[in-house]
Amino acid sequence: MMIACKATLLVSLLLFLAPGAGPAAAQDAKDRSVEQYLCKDVVRESGADRDVAIAFLHGFLLGRSGSAKFNLDVLHKQSNAFIERCLDNPSERALDAMAKVRN
Repeated sequence: MMIACKATLLVSLLLFLAPGAGPAAAQDAKDRSVEQYLCKDVVRESGADRDVAIAFLHGFLLGRSGSAKFNLDVLHKQSNAFIERCLDNPSERALDAMAKVRN
């Protein structure tokens, strides 16, 4: 089960970071900014949708840092900490919450 979660997280992360993943979304009238999402928006999602949102936040911050290295065990612990933080602070921006648990 843990391996499946790690694999899903990794695949989701890679899909969001893949070149060409954005143009289809850019044509959609539902364009969003990562800064718009609050913790409650992510926590309201369930299953794979929540996993993808969390993986995206990890990937976004990883890309912003300029690093290409990550540890799946650390990402898993940070993901759990992110969910707990968001449950306690639903109005916090999701990006800010993820940045805080990554430090």
